[in-house]
Amino acid sequence: MQLHITPGDGAPIYRQIIDQVKNLVAAGRLKPGDEMPTIRALAQQLLINPNTVARAYRDLESQGVLLSRQGSGTVVADGGSPLAPGERKRLLTKQVDKLLTEAQHLGFDEETVIELIKKRNKKRSGEDIS
Repeated sequence: MQLHITPGDGAPIYRQIIDQVKNLVAAGRLKPGDEMPTIRALAQQLLINPNTVARAYRDLESQGVLLSRQGSGTVVADGGSPLAPGERKRLLTKQVDKLLTEAQHLGFDEETVIELIKKRNKKRSGEDIS
């Protein structure tokens, strides 16, 4: 598993880790039961403070993406989020609102945003998007 941190990204490093792990799980590149690097190993690989990795892992665990097992490390959880469906929808709606605001600010219409989402989803799932 390779994660990449972009210092000038504007997003906090722990958030970059969370987003990348979620993307790897969603794309199927990380599967339920896959072992995650130890906090120390990932911190050394990314040249960051171990506390930053620990925070990302804690957040991912609270979101149901990872599962920490005493004495045997951290693995990708098998299944959906522990959050109630209404809460999951509220969180997704918040992200959609952000996307639409940004798209409007950049001058894109709804149809362009929808088409881009469809193309990106096909790319993530490995379909050819000629």
